[in-house]
Amino acid sequence: MYYLGLDIGGTKCAVSVGETVPDSNGNEALVLIAKDKFQTGKKSPSEVLEQLYTLSKKILIANNLTFSAISGIGISCGGPLDAKNGVILSPPNLPDWDHIEIVSYFESKTGVRTFLQNDANACAVAEWKFGAGRGVDNMIFLTFGTGLGAGLILNGRLYSGSSDMAGEVGHIRLEKDGPVGYRKAGSAEGFCSGGGIAQLGRFAVSEQLDNGITPRLWAAAGENFDNITAKLIGDLAEQEKDPLCISIYETCGARLGETLSILIDLLNPSLIVLGGIYMRSSSLLHPKMEEVIEREALSYSSQVCRIVPAGLGETIGDYAALSVATGNY
Repeated sequence: MYYLGLDIGGTKCAVSVGETVPDSNGNEALVLIAKDKFQTGKKSPSEVLEQLYTLSKKILIANNLTFSAISGIGISCGGPLDAKNGVILSPPNLPDWDHIEIVSYFESKTGVRTFLQNDANACAVAEWKFGAGRGVDNMIFLTFGTGLGAGLILNGRLYSGSSDMAGEVGHIRLEKDGPVGYRKAGSAEGFCSGGGIAQLGRFAVSEQLDNGITPRLWAAAGENFDNITAKLIGDLAEQEKDPLCISIYETCGARLGETLSILIDLLNPSLIVLGGIYMRSSSLLHPKMEEVIEREALSYSSQVCRIVPAGLGETIGDYAALSVATGNY
């Protein structure tokens, strides 16, 4: 069976085609056949929708397919959104996307049944069905990228909540003050996200400069606070073993441990899958994270919970949208 996936982001949009086939064990596998992308830029919602439709037709034609061969279309997009009615509400990374009836748009244009999920839920379904979470009934996926959101697989089903807002882990307050995420200082996203790590780096550099110390991170950033990013800090920590940068990631790892301890105690999952920054920098984050979980979480819950990086790696965005297209979650 063939599926079409649409991954909508504030920076870029991607279109992918996939096929479900049996693997060597007789289980269902999802094979990515083709993909393409374009920059979202400052295009209006209607322009982006038209470009997604045009690119979808182009990819299908290039692979000798038509919309009539497609079993489902899946759309992955940042929330808030209304998955049941197929409406994108007002995502902060998509200005002017207010009450966009995207499912009805694609169903009317293609005649193919279309499904919508927020990106964290979509990634959770992908990892559950085709990645690290295969065979697991209780699983949490955390995006851990630009932001920190979660997709929840509970008792073998995707749990979205009463208004598709379940899993907004980044909004949990860890401190009264601190780096800002979700417009809340001291939140989990403030400490555990790309933007949060950058903020921790700027705080640390500013403090050292005030004490008459010029850290390596400051020089590497060209003495410009705007150039201090999570990637730069991670590169200096991993490649140059810079003590300040290592300590920044250790702080993030400890806060990640606090966040996961809350989820472990609350939901008792058997698996937590971490995407984004954790996939690339687990060696910097994992030791402190594990140390805090051992101290903070209930042992009967933490002992049955594995914590692993996303099995689908950097292709998870494509598989997420295609997994939504199956409608099986």
